[in-house]
Amino acid sequence: MKKILISALLLGVIFSSQTAFAQTDTSGRTGIYRASHTKMTELKHTKLKVNFDYQKEQMAGEEWLTASPYFYPTDSLVLNAKGMLIHEVALDKSGSKSPLKYEYKNDMLKINLDKTYNKNQDYTVYIKYTARPNEVTQKGSAAISDAKGLYFINAQGTDKDKPTQIWTQGETESSSAWFPTIDKTNQKTTQEIYMTVPDKYVTLSNGLMKSSTKEANGLRTDHWVMDKKHAPYLFFMGVGEYAIVKDKWRNIDVDYYVEKEYEPYAKQIFGNTPEMIEFFSKRLNYDYPWSKYAQITGRDYVSGAMENTTATLHQESAQQKPGDLIDENRWEDTIAHELFHHWFGDLVTAESWSNLTVNESFANYSQYLWNEHKYGKDIADYGLMKEIKGYMMDPSNISKDLVRFNYHSREDMFDGVSYNKGGAILHMLRNYLGDDAFFAALNDYLKTNEYGTGEAHQLRLSLEKVSGKDLNWFFNQWYFDSGNPKISYTTTFEPVKKQVTISVNQDQIGKNFQFPLAIDIFENGKPTRKNVWVDAKEKNDFTFTVSKNPELVNINADGVLLSEITDNKTADQYFTQYQNSKEFLSRYKAVENAAENVSKNPAFLKVLVAGLRDSNFRIRMKALTGLDLSKPDQAKSAISEVEKMATNDSKTLVQAAAISALGKTKDKKYLPLFEKGMNAVSNSVKANSLAGIAAVDPSRIASLADKIDLEGASDEVIAELLPIIVKNKIEKQMPAIASTAAFYPFIKFQKPELGDAAEAGFNWIMSSDNLKATENVTKVLTQVKSQIGQNPQAKMMIVQILKDGLAKKMAVLKANPSSPTIHQQIDLINKTIEAYK
Repeated sequence: MKKILISALLLGVIFSSQTAFAQTDTSGRTGIYRASHTKMTELKHTKLKVNFDYQKEQMAGEEWLTASPYFYPTDSLVLNAKGMLIHEVALDKSGSKSPLKYEYKNDMLKINLDKTYNKNQDYTVYIKYTARPNEVTQKGSAAISDAKGLYFINAQGTDKDKPTQIWTQGETESSSAWFPTIDKTNQKTTQEIYMTVPDKYVTLSNGLMKSSTKEANGLRTDHWVMDKKHAPYLFFMGVGEYAIVKDKWRNIDVDYYVEKEYEPYAKQIFGNTPEMIEFFSKRLNYDYPWSKYAQITGRDYVSGAMENTTATLHQESAQQKPGDLIDENRWEDTIAHELFHHWFGDLVTAESWSNLTVNESFANYSQYLWNEHKYGKDIADYGLMKEIKGYMMDPSNISKDLVRFNYHSREDMFDGVSYNKGGAILHMLRNYLGDDAFFAALNDYLKTNEYGTGEAHQLRLSLEKVSGKDLNWFFNQWYFDSGNPKISYTTTFEPVKKQVTISVNQDQIGKNFQFPLAIDIFENGKPTRKNVWVDAKEKNDFTFTVSKNPELVNINADGVLLSEITDNKTADQYFTQYQNSKEFLSRYKAVENAAENVSKNPAFLKVLVAGLRDSNFRIRMKALTGLDLSKPDQAKSAISEVEKMATNDSKTLVQAAAISALGKTKDKKYLPLFEKGMNAVSNSVKANSLAGIAAVDPSRIASLADKIDLEGASDEVIAELLPIIVKNKIEKQMPAIASTAAFYPFIKFQKPELGDAAEAGFNWIMSSDNLKATENVTKVLTQVKSQIGQNPQAKMMIVQILKDGLAKKMAVLKANPSSPTIHQQIDLINKTIEAYK
């Protein structure tokens, strides 16, 4: 699963602002031990026949469940079955049914078998039932915002702007909301599903479609078969009006199910998938193990994406148009992430939620592997840097073990530790062992545990088996303990001995870490790499022979160590670091530091100017964001280069950043440039060009703002345009800014000017009769309720803005009581307030 709750921009703002509040951290609780599920029964095969009641939003189901005792003899079968009506339970012997006694209460179905069965003695139970997802009582979480398992989207077709769809979401334990099962990660079963649907819809499930049969009354039954066993939470059904775009990897079908509007762009979005499958198959020396690979999008999805075996489900944000795709495919990392799960998660499944790292940390790291292969190490390092920053943003992460058995809710495991930190830890392991040993060990882990389960200890054993190295020290400090090194350092030069001593200090509270560390020592502008071993103590001294006092010492120069480092470098030292470092992270940090400090110290300007010519477009963008070309010294040094970048840079995102930098000069001579930018394909170029026009000729904004399609636009584009849209009351774009405006109290902490505009936008939405904008506000706030709800002050803040918004909507109702949608909007706000109680 890819856990995407809200935009990266807003996530950073929220986490940063919440540090002002008291954190609510439950990771350090005592007295809880989340044991692995005890296996009394082993599932063998699950056969389902289902049809759907769109009006009631229910599913009629028949199930034939074949199982046997796991080890000990037993005369009963206990299944999870949430919110159902159970109509019939029987023993099925070659089609002959014998009724069985059963008890159904508290979402558990206990069936008394006809006799005591022994290990490997199979039986088949028949269950006739009705799945009622709206009766499911389990709640969502920060990672997965809802937990009713089976979702009817616009089932009655009342929303003309939304397609009618059905999709399922099994992780963590929600498949038992649509079929009785043992809903645990340490169960595996083969499956087949007969899905009866209106003939106008297509279907998708796990495995291959074996037949499709026309039925009476405009219906059709599709028979899907999954002949390799996998966990119940990976079962999937999808139904809707989709365009199916065909692709291929070797002799295996690769399909993309998208809404018909996006059919022309499906291969731009998902088209790297066959190359990804080939790359991962070769990297792991283990070919993709399943019969097909399909990807489908779902409206109103409850998380980011889900790796249902052979049938990955993506939220609707995966669907992008050319104006977004020309800037970057924002979903490509997620596409890689979910695909890699088909080895780590689907083929070998975490034995328990406590060991989620063997699923999610690997999927997280696959994003690095793919970017490194496809786009180069610099791009991969940029992604890793963002992941580590995401982990560091949330202060509660520091106290959580990667493998932990004391979580409050199993979905608490889907956090910045299991994902971001876990991926960074795998990167450290890879660099410590070397590529050959690391990937050979992954192959051993997969082959040893294929179609079964795994945990961190089994990963360690495979790594040790292949490399010959003891790794208990590594796993004890990174997997079974919490935190990360916080490093400061000093240097001492002995002119007589021509030696420099570097003292590396560990400043974190509690335990000390041991780790390899790369140090670059710069003499005459040239770095010499020193690889040292830091012992688990507060201070480690390292002495090296040098020709003179080094101009610079760069700690963690390769960027591999997951750590926080305190630097006290001068502008000249950062310039040296930028000019002479090969690694992306060292260059980026030099430019980032310069961008933060150039307003206080003009000496940093030379770092920014140098960064404008960097080979990596992310560094060029960072340099541009640090410039203020209204200042004469900065304009003199950089404006000619920025002007070239605004039209000639190979990356549209850089062009957009250059246009933004020029726009802040408010110089009318750039008006033709901005006008030309309004005709670009790139939404980012358009947005920043519009901002430039707003600065020099605001009277033209209303007529130009409609030229940008902001549906699915990036966070950065929305942030750039929000003040313009709100100030000029561009009603067409009101829904596009709603998800950002909803977080205005948090934005104000970090970006006061944007926060003021967002607040004005929120009040504008709440004072208007705009159903779509209100839906977007309430949808995003409902999605993040579990995350925000961990902080009582933040929760109170959200409830208060909703109540204020409700009062404004009531005033709209009073002024226009005949409005066809205002009652819906009031109902949406009331439901969101209720969700926070």
